[in-house]
Amino acid sequence: MIAEATAVEARGRISPGDVGLWEDAQVEPLARMTRFVRAQGAVPGIQLAHAGRKASTASPWDGGSPLGLAQGGWTVVAPSAQPFAEGHPLPEALTPAGIAGVVQAFVAAAKRALAAGFELVEIHAAHGYLLHQFLSPLSNHRTDPFGGSFENRIRLLLEVVDGVRAVWPEQLPLWVRVSATDWAESGGWDLPQTVALAMLLKNRGVDLLDCSSGGTLPHAKIPVGPGFQVPFAEVVRREAGIATGAVGLITEPEQAERILAENRADVVLIGRAFLKDPYWPLHAAKALGAELTWPAQYRRAKD
Repeated sequence: MIAEATAVEARGRISPGDVGLWEDAQVEPLARMTRFVRAQGAVPGIQLAHAGRKASTASPWDGGSPLGLAQGGWTVVAPSAQPFAEGHPLPEALTPAGIAGVVQAFVAAAKRALAAGFELVEIHAAHGYLLHQFLSPLSNHRTDPFGGSFENRIRLLLEVVDGVRAVWPEQLPLWVRVSATDWAESGGWDLPQTVALAMLLKNRGVDLLDCSSGGTLPHAKIPVGPGFQVPFAEVVRREAGIATGAVGLITEPEQAERILAENRADVVLIGRAFLKDPYWPLHAAKALGAELTWPAQYRRAKD
């Protein structure tokens, strides 16, 4: 069970309602959650994230619109002073010192995640958030060592990975979530760059690449459909030799099982299907003929 998009800085929250791990006082509330998850026989994981120029918006159920300072918003940062979309605030371009501070924020959050009892950390470098903003030429217009060439644009993510891996126990998995493509007609982050990045991440101790897509462009044309991102996981797995996770409109047990059986990915990640049906694993187990331990309160409903 992975807690999503947990901010490593207060200014890195997507919305004011986001959970965070930027101070020690946040450890114990999350530790209560991890203790409960383990007590049920599951493994607690957490995504560490920084929203960058996509920060300071209302919660999705409140419309998701950008929040100005007068509305309780805050100043946002990015690789370059370029807003995400019309109506979004102009971000401040991070200085070299600011970039170093972002790296340290991820490292400190990883230490707190360990103290809170999480057993898996996923660095969120997808969906147009800060680390992805550095990866993509569409959002990164820097001319210093963190912009321009492929090697420069991936530099921040590699520094974050190196820093987190140094404090995260070797026996515990470290994942990275990426957008395998910006879905741009030209000039964006794409699958060949993702494969090249995956090879480097594997050599730096990353155990799995979670292959999503999109998020940099506000109006990208994305061919959404059942399992539409699975080919990304399949290509990265085959060409980079790293374990991958498949995600995106994987809703049926048989569909998920087929992805694994055909070696198209090593892990299937389920998100919105859980929101629709919190008992998805129990129904999946029944459909696939597997045995799961049901919660004691619900065993009467098993058969």
